[in-house]
Amino acid sequence: MIDGDIFGRINALSDEEERLWEHAGDGHGLTADEHDRLATIKVELDRCYDLLHQRDARRSAGLDPREAQPRPEDVVESYEQ
Repeated sequence: MIDGDIFGRINALSDEEERLWEHAGDGHGLTADEHDRLATIKVELDRCYDLLHQRDARRSAGLDPREAQPRPEDVVESYEQ
């Protein structure tokens, strides 16, 4: 996976998130499934950004960014902000 692929995934997830919020804003609110999907999108976005940070750190250290691996949800979601 290259940075462009990751950015493409981020854009697709962000577009889906925006569509869900637009749907909620038309007076219908969000269904339980839509709430669940938004939570999944949040995690996937966090994982994508984490992968980009890993790739950048590896590049900066003179290492191969292709060796960066997506981290599991429980790891990424336990980071302190």
